[in-house]
Amino acid sequence: MAEGNNVLLGILAIILGILVIAFPIFSVFTASVLAGLAIIFLGISLLAKSFGAWSESKGASIAFLILGIIAVVVGIGLFGSVVAFSFLASFWLYFAGFFLIISGIMSLFSKETVGKGVGALGIILGILYMILASYAWNPYYLAMLIGIWLIFDGIALFFVSPSELMKTESTE
Repeated sequence: MAEGNNVLLGILAIILGILVIAFPIFSVFTASVLAGLAIIFLGISLLAKSFGAWSESKGASIAFLILGIIAVVVGIGLFGSVVAFSFLASFWLYFAGFFLIISGIMSLFSKETVGKGVGALGIILGILYMILASYAWNPYYLAMLIGIWLIFDGIALFFVSPSELMKTESTE
């Protein structure tokens, strides 16, 4: 059983997952506003960094400036746009699925026997990502996917403590 903080986080994640499923369009709209704000703030920080880096490296300063402008424009375009948020979520699922399939195929052709099992799993997960991406175009389905993920994550927090996972990984 997990620690008290994780149980509280698990309960909050389950409640949030249920709310996302109950109010799908409002939830995707809220997520798009938060993502848009985050990208705008990232762009502003990159713009500020570009002015600070001018004296040290003109090339890095110009790169920060271009990335900052792109981030602000993308953030403004994403801010409150349910369609844009659904498109980006679907795009990233397709992107991740494509790379899972490619890396799975490469692992199948590796000489290691463990790599073959991992490769097959990568291909299966890549196909699953592609299927989920086709549904994520629709904001209703995207909200359902996010809500289901939050509920599963909340349930997992009851049983697994992230701090315990970090301890076991660092000792290995």
